[in-house]
Amino acid sequence: MVFPGILSSDKSTSLLRRTLDKAGYVALASNLGFVTGVTPEAFARAEAELHEAYAKYGKKVVLLGWSLGGIYARVLAQRYPQEVSTVVTMGTPFSGDRKANNAWRLYNTLNDHTVDAPRVPGDPSIKPAVQTVAVWSANDGVIAPECARGSETERDVEIEVPFRHFAMGSDKRAIERIVAILAEQLPT
Repeated sequence: MVFPGILSSDKSTSLLRRTLDKAGYVALASNLGFVTGVTPEAFARAEAELHEAYAKYGKKVVLLGWSLGGIYARVLAQRYPQEVSTVVTMGTPFSGDRKANNAWRLYNTLNDHTVDAPRVPGDPSIKPAVQTVAVWSANDGVIAPECARGSETERDVEIEVPFRHFAMGSDKRAIERIVAILAEQLPT
């Protein structure tokens, strides 16, 4: 299941999902609609989509989250580790100072809460009880590398890629690298 970032929807992850499908995965859209932040209503939709995917396929779900979408993925895995096998975040600001990123003002403008007080039922910096892979870039340009990489206690694996933030889920080369990371990191 693939979660898009802020000011985007499942359309922004369509190339990523099509590439995952071609590689033999069943890539599911998040069905969150146009994402402007983390709201109780959107989180409830994310929960329902996870439960539906778990019930339909009868096995644990891999959650991929691009930017803000990784916050959804990490908190879902915290709450439902019995339904999630792995979380892969791509340029997700789950660690450190939430204002160390270039998108915090936008987030605060779009929402009735701030990045320092998200309306999510968990702390995205706490490592879920599942395999976690943090994909980050020193060249991100939006999210501070240390916020997307996390500390050793906040993730299992961290993988640096050379791509900018908006390329991670939309550029063909970046997507090919994400698919390769999945092949390397997913339990067999």
